[in-house]
Amino acid sequence: MTTTDTDTDQAPAVLPALRAKLRGTAHPESTPCTHPDTVLAERADGTVVRHANTVAKAHAPDTDPTHLALRLTVAASHPDTLLAPLDTTPTPLHDRLVTFWPYGTPVDPDTPEAAPWEEAATLLARLHRQPPPPGLPPMRGPAKAAQAVARLEAAAPHHPATAPILRAWRTLPAWARSETPMPDTTTLCHGDLHLGQLVRHPAPTGPWRLIDVDDLGVGVPPWDLARPAAWYACGLLHPDDWSRFLTAYRSADGPALPAHGDPWPVLDVPARALTVQTAALAIAKSTASGHPLDDAQQSVVDACDRMGSIPPELVEPFPK
Repeated sequence: MTTTDTDTDQAPAVLPALRAKLRGTAHPESTPCTHPDTVLAERADGTVVRHANTVAKAHAPDTDPTHLALRLTVAASHPDTLLAPLDTTPTPLHDRLVTFWPYGTPVDPDTPEAAPWEEAATLLARLHRQPPPPGLPPMRGPAKAAQAVARLEAAAPHHPATAPILRAWRTLPAWARSETPMPDTTTLCHGDLHLGQLVRHPAPTGPWRLIDVDDLGVGVPPWDLARPAAWYACGLLHPDDWSRFLTAYRSADGPALPAHGDPWPVLDVPARALTVQTAALAIAKSTASGHPLDDAQQSVVDACDRMGSIPPELVEPFPK
């Protein structure tokens, strides 16, 4: 994350306690502290604070400690792919679990032409080829999409965009709506891939690594390619960047896609689900804040309107 990410549902009490815990971890010998704290994210599902070269994350209140420990172990076991935590045992803090990480330099949002699409795709392909440990839970991508739709229904049931978003949602198969198990339960997946999930470590110019293990698990690997696919389908990602991403994934022998030919039959359902998720969150947040949608948000809402009348068996991106 490159800027402070806030959510009004965040419980404010956790932040000062997290700051204090982080300082104590970064300076265990009571060394005089000269570094300020930086709040990188403050949301109900995760508060992240940086102090010097150490980052602390307070995970969502309902985080399963066994599952989180497994996810931390995966990250520690694959430091060439995932940023390794400083400890694989979560620390309790109030009603939250806290993990500690080394700081990494995030993607610069002001230089989109330098976005590491090839690196992101190569890391995903490497992750997808790793055997998951026994007991690793399903990746949480479909569950997060379902949560976004539930949030939309609660926050904006009468908004004019809600009905077309829900129509698009209902065209998806049950597994993509988190109503039944995913058809793949053996592939290691990230669960929430976007450019904010990459950092350089060691900072500032080390190799790129994937971060954020909250949604890591076993599941359908095309889901990890779905957000870039949705952006491309909605006209938000330049075709050249999309081509860079796809080519790099295939060159790294990523198992989510066929080695040759049209990738869209594999990507269509996950891309539709991510489009619905993005649109649902956009409407829910817009309704809560009273702010209008920006052009990008409106584009995904418009895509849902088109998707609702077309079954997800297309072999082309969403028609414009």
